[in-house]
Amino acid sequence: MDTRHGASTTGGTAAPEAATPTGVTVRYWAGARAAAGVDTEVVPAPASVAELVAALTGARPGLAEVLPVCSVLVDGLAASAADPVPPGALVEVLPPFAGG
Repeated sequence: MDTRHGASTTGGTAAPEAATPTGVTVRYWAGARAAAGVDTEVVPAPASVAELVAALTGARPGLAEVLPVCSVLVDGLAASAADPVPPGALVEVLPPFAGG
């Protein structure tokens, strides 16, 4: 897994290390990164994973085809659509990986 620090963020948002307590850091991996056009961004904290997915798709239409097949981790744990996303959380968007 890529563990680079200082990943790019959207215009003017804080780096992941400086996420605000009312926002969440979203880190995109592989194809999700390509679809989003950024590695990492800080967004307002949603109530649930489903709300976050809807907001991300609305802000970045390229994610519409990718997000439905992605796994979402909230603070390192697999999350379902109904799971909450607490302020300050790290959310990782992982598309399926090929391998064998």
